[in-house]
Amino acid sequence: MIRIGGWSRLSTCDWPGRLVTTVFCQGCPWRCGYCHNPALLDPRTAPAVAWSAVTDHLARRRGLLDGVVFSGGEPLLQPRLADAARAARDLGFGVGLHTGGAYPRRFEELLSAGLLDWVGFDVKAHPDAYDRITGTRGAFPPAGRSLRLLLDSGVDHQLRTTVDPALMDAEAVTALRTWLDGQGLRGHVWQEARAG
Repeated sequence: MIRIGGWSRLSTCDWPGRLVTTVFCQGCPWRCGYCHNPALLDPRTAPAVAWSAVTDHLARRRGLLDGVVFSGGEPLLQPRLADAARAARDLGFGVGLHTGGAYPRRFEELLSAGLLDWVGFDVKAHPDAYDRITGTRGAFPPAGRSLRLLLDSGVDHQLRTTVDPALMDAEAVTALRTWLDGQGLRGHVWQEARAG
């Protein structure tokens, strides 16, 4: 159903305040210099975990886990992510998503179908710096559209930015902070890039 590069059967940190299983989806269109899951970047890599193994695990953890978080890589790269989210929901679990918003149409599908309970949305940089941070041309327009979809949806979320001093100096951080304030975005979380 979806290509899974790995998973964490129990996580306390991938959805604030919830005990979850985190599914790391294979593939990402961006090449952020600080990526802490580089093995997940290539979408052609053979899946490491079958979706059926995840659903079997979830079926045995009803009443013990609160939800499932689809992370990555970029989970919106998966054409059947909505089907996987629906299957998790049918098993009685909340559904969370970690995304940079690279695929707004798929994101809109999930949001409009009511399949997401929480989203951790990565705001990579000030819009002018997106291409440099993601290593990909034209990265901000789809991400910006996804961010607007999220904000308009009313779905619970956390906006966060990973700061790698080698890629974002103090001036770049200030530029992003100013942009966020200008958009009226509050409660943004700054996180330091993890060393390789």
